[in-house]
Amino acid sequence: MIIIHARMSVKPESKEEFLQEIEAVIEASRAEAGNTSYDLFQDPKETTNFVMVENWKDMEAVQAHNTSSHFQKFIAAAKEMLSTPLQADVYQAEKVN
Repeated sequence: MIIIHARMSVKPESKEEFLQEIEAVIEASRAEAGNTSYDLFQDPKETTNFVMVENWKDMEAVQAHNTSSHFQKFIAAAKEMLSTPLQADVYQAEKVN
């Protein structure tokens, strides 16, 4: 399993647009074959800071996601909405019961 934590700091004036754009990405990403979860979390103190926590079956699924039209559209739009570049940490993990 591949886990990604994507940290995003949004310009205050772009927050509503960001939330609209990211909702479409969430919906489309959850429908991808290799996705097991795709959830957005907002920092309760810094309300323009977000973390997307993504779980993928394998790296092939991540690569397919990264080249998908919905993700590419978001990345292009995000450049104008984010106050700092998106930061992504990628982990390889296995579930422990």
